[in-house]
Amino acid sequence: MKALIISADLFEDSELKIPYQSLGELGIHVDIASTKKGAIIGKHGFNVYATITLNEVDPKQYDILILPGGKSPSLIRQEEKALEIARYFFDHDKLVAAICHGPQILISAGVMEGRVATGYKSIAKELEDAGAIYKDEKVVIDRNLITSRQPSDLNAFMQAIKKYLYLASKK
Repeated sequence: MKALIISADLFEDSELKIPYQSLGELGIHVDIASTKKGAIIGKHGFNVYATITLNEVDPKQYDILILPGGKSPSLIRQEEKALEIARYFFDHDKLVAAICHGPQILISAGVMEGRVATGYKSIAKELEDAGAIYKDEKVVIDRNLITSRQPSDLNAFMQAIKKYLYLASKK
């Protein structure tokens, strides 16, 4: 199983670090894709290495897409390749997990119509304008989409991801 995290500079540190470490502990290979290879730096100084560029991503190779928040989604949502990747995951019913401002990428990809989701409170109206049903809850699960609001929801976010993966492995 392989996971893809898409991010850029100024990501919310814990929202990238915790899913990256947690998935790795489960034995899942995790790649981090960004606009460029190399170090990307979080809002609070956490450094990670983007192993591939967005243009190098073949979404067929991945089972999980993670979209951390912070300020990076405002940059990533302008990248057509990132939007294509998100659409691929939705079209193929693969797991998409987005937290905080991460759902902004999904809004720009045009995949939120009729979906139930949450996100950071400042994007609630944007989610609704995109056709989503917004819920102010720690974690919202709508089929293959898992969303959370903020760093304090990370435990619930990771529990939902782990449960989804466990149930998927039993099918």
